[in-house]
Amino acid sequence: MMLTRRAALAASLSLAAPGVALAAWPERPVTLIVPFAAGGGTDISARVMAQYLERELGQPFVVQNRPGAGGGIGLGALAAAAPDGYTLAIINTPGIVTIPIERNAGWTMDSFTFIAGVVDDPGTFSVHPDSPIRTMTDLVEAAKREPGRITVATQGVGSAGHINTLLLEQATGAQLEPVVYQGAAPAALALLRKEVTVATANLGEALTFARNQPWRTLGVMAEARNAMAPDVPTLRELGLDILGGSLRGVGGPRGMAPDVVARLSAAIAKVVANPEFITTSERAFQPLRYLNSADYVAYLRASDATHRALWRVRPWNV
Repeated sequence: MMLTRRAALAASLSLAAPGVALAAWPERPVTLIVPFAAGGGTDISARVMAQYLERELGQPFVVQNRPGAGGGIGLGALAAAAPDGYTLAIINTPGIVTIPIERNAGWTMDSFTFIAGVVDDPGTFSVHPDSPIRTMTDLVEAAKREPGRITVATQGVGSAGHINTLLLEQATGAQLEPVVYQGAAPAALALLRKEVTVATANLGEALTFARNQPWRTLGVMAEARNAMAPDVPTLRELGLDILGGSLRGVGGPRGMAPDVVARLSAAIAKVVANPEFITTSERAFQPLRYLNSADYVAYLRASDATHRALWRVRPWNV
């Protein structure tokens, strides 16, 4: 009878609904997907975060780069993963909202569990120092003078860099030529090799690429100058009322168990408040902005509405 009862218990546990935690989490390493190539801002965010989450939770957080389709491949892998807390990802705006707007990606925002926002990295436009383009005004004038001749490296259709390029065109009437790469690092390499005229990058990425490299950042798409780059003017200062960039957070598949979500959320909150993590993030040019789950979801819903409005007047996949 005892054996039968044990067998029945085992069977009932094996049939437990997704999202139900059957044991203390985490009991084994956790995969942290990066939907872009290694070396970019998202990759840096993931690797810094992984070190500190490992300390908090006692298991390795293994970063796995899954680039392609402007982040869509990595996000698709996350949406398809078991909601057991062992597959997570760094989730970026605007891709999390722009990809389902522009195409049937096989997932939507409702396919995920959003844990917390961590890094808010404004967009920038940069050129090679050898370029005759020295300011944003120069860039706009050149793009108007030679429509479609000024090439701009982006991280994919619907990526932050691509959307930022469209916003610049919409605000100025300039016509640029986006060139797609599978992440910020390949896009930066294209600029360093002078394969393109301009590179879009988030501020942290631009500052990283500028270390001992021929790199000139023209402007940042933020409300105010950033303490990490006090000499870089905002586009607003230059008469262009454009804001853009990427909020990076941590998420998992839909249906994660509430106790796992709560433990992970508490761990992220502790990490973001850790003075050592703050210092490490500053050194890695990661502008921190913590959002709890509710605030993170609200931010994403607002971003979704903004980009749907942009799509109606300027579809970005045509």
